[in-house]
Amino acid sequence: MNQKIDISLPNNIELYIKRDDLLHPYISGNKFRKLKYNIQEALNKKAKLLITFGGAYSNHILAVAAAGKEYGIATLGIIRGEELENKIIENPTLSLASSFGMQFDFISREKYSQKEDASYLEELKIKFEGGYILPEGGTNDLAIKGCEEILVQEDVQFDYICCAVGTGGTLSGIINASTKHQKIIGFSALKGDFLSEVICKFVSKKNWNINNEYHFGGYGKVSDDLITFLNEFYKTTGIPLDPIYTGKMMYGVLHMIQKNKFPSNSKILLIHTGGLQGIKGINTIRLKKNKALLQYE
Repeated sequence: MNQKIDISLPNNIELYIKRDDLLHPYISGNKFRKLKYNIQEALNKKAKLLITFGGAYSNHILAVAAAGKEYGIATLGIIRGEELENKIIENPTLSLASSFGMQFDFISREKYSQKEDASYLEELKIKFEGGYILPEGGTNDLAIKGCEEILVQEDVQFDYICCAVGTGGTLSGIINASTKHQKIIGFSALKGDFLSEVICKFVSKKNWNINNEYHFGGYGKVSDDLITFLNEFYKTTGIPLDPIYTGKMMYGVLHMIQKNKFPSNSKILLIHTGGLQGIKGINTIRLKKNKALLQYE
């Protein structure tokens, strides 16, 4: 569903947001898209276990846990940080994933850095025979196939498509599904310029670029200004955004509009990639620091 963002904008610009956050209560946004064909493949292979990787408040971890419960497949989350093993109950993401039946393997950050190494992945295949391994964030060829379904025929009307970027899979699918006249802008949630290189492995079109100006200090970094912006945006529009991905994208798009970075009469579509479950975790951290909270209720 595309929802018009009813705020005053200069130069006759129109702004819409695709509410993929409403696809599923737990397997929401781009996680729904990324898991669609991977779950089908796991079922076709009669996999006994879904194995994947993530951090303390990973949207992907929770989505895999929920998908496993829904489709009757056991799940294992390999979690970055041994110190989290005794903190499952106080972690809203891990506790909910656990309630869906997910088991955890908490490993050191050093060991976690091997998550893409062929030798480590082979070790997992041997240890968990019949397991289906999903990469961190869920990005692979099947995930991109699912993300190509984000854009539909009615979206041809838009001149610009904007999406937050983490691992690059969602943006790659959008690029592949875009038309010639459309410009695709990815708003990086991470520091660094490596994402373009990753995305080039999955796309051949040239109608896109990565904006690195609105990461607010890097992945997981959330400033007081961003929290204030998101609370005000919600009061005005009724649209909740997460502070790790979509919130930074929205801030960036509105800032670019004010700086006249988009031509007059542009029609812009933003992709809501979900991630709202992580807000409880962010608020838990900010509460301990006596910081302002996201307030969407």
